[in-house]
Amino acid sequence: MSSAGGSNPEYVTARVRARKSVLYGDEEYRKLIRMGPAEISRFMEESDYETEINALGARHSGVDLIEYALNRNLAKQFDDLLRWADGRLYDLIARYLRKFDAWNVKTVIRGIYSEADREAISDDLIRAGEFDEELLDQLLDAPSIEDVVDRLSGTIFGPGLEDAYDDYEETGVLVPLENAIDRTYYEHLLEDLVVDEATQQYREFLEAEIDFRNARNALRLAQSGADIDPAEYYIDGGSLFSASELATLAQNRDELVTAIRESKYGDDLSAALDELETAESLINFERALDIALLEYTDALGHVFPLSITPIASYILAKEREVDNIRAIARGREAGLSEEQIEQELVIL
Repeated sequence: MSSAGGSNPEYVTARVRARKSVLYGDEEYRKLIRMGPAEISRFMEESDYETEINALGARHSGVDLIEYALNRNLAKQFDDLLRWADGRLYDLIARYLRKFDAWNVKTVIRGIYSEADREAISDDLIRAGEFDEELLDQLLDAPSIEDVVDRLSGTIFGPGLEDAYDDYEETGVLVPLENAIDRTYYEHLLEDLVVDEATQQYREFLEAEIDFRNARNALRLAQSGADIDPAEYYIDGGSLFSASELATLAQNRDELVTAIRESKYGDDLSAALDELETAESLINFERALDIALLEYTDALGHVFPLSITPIASYILAKEREVDNIRAIARGREAGLSEEQIEQELVIL
């Protein structure tokens, strides 16, 4: 569909509800954790991934087959959203799906930083944003992070990355570059967003995403030990923290959790915040944040169902499904125990 004309939220949200109803739940994940890669592929073939498994099964096997099927299915699902949508709704969805451009840039930068090979980096890309295959190939072929920044000069991410590159060189940590990517994404997402009845809950959802992203980035900065003021990497658009408050809270996780609990998110996120308080590592803390955002977005989607919020909620839930299946397949291949794999999953 095109971005011209009127929106059609009733049609799109009805299609999204149907898609969301067949996403994997606790029962499916409990089965998958006990399976090897070949069994996982067969299980996927009997679900929404049938087309992708059948199309790719002659060329790939094991974890490779699972990875390629997941990526292809994810891109198809989100392409369908744009195909179904009209007018203003199309524009809102297209802007939100730029998150995968942001993900892909960060994935390439992280891969080069960790000296991963090209194929491993490519396998982690999600081809569901605006970047075409030619640009993604150029990024994958870049020999250095500086070259990645240069090759993105003609995109929305170019200016912010150029400004952040000196901080990256000075500190040796990726936080300045990753934060520049997030800042650019949210700035363009919120740009010219007209807030009315149809987008009020969506604006609240974006505020929550930004609040949680700020919390995540501040904690990463604090843990990195780099001499960087978290306030310098604050993303505008949230409602929970000011830049100065966040810089202070980043030094004390308990106070950060308390601030969230006493905020507008507290009632909806009580269970997730309990987990945040007991998380033993930053990874567990971030996973609990992901669960909290899923719960909050799902709740907002029921408040005003004929808006983009249920669609954004589905996008998040579908991402988590793909991430969970990938984590299970990789964990089984690596010989991790069921308990270790379970710790990697984000499940409501």
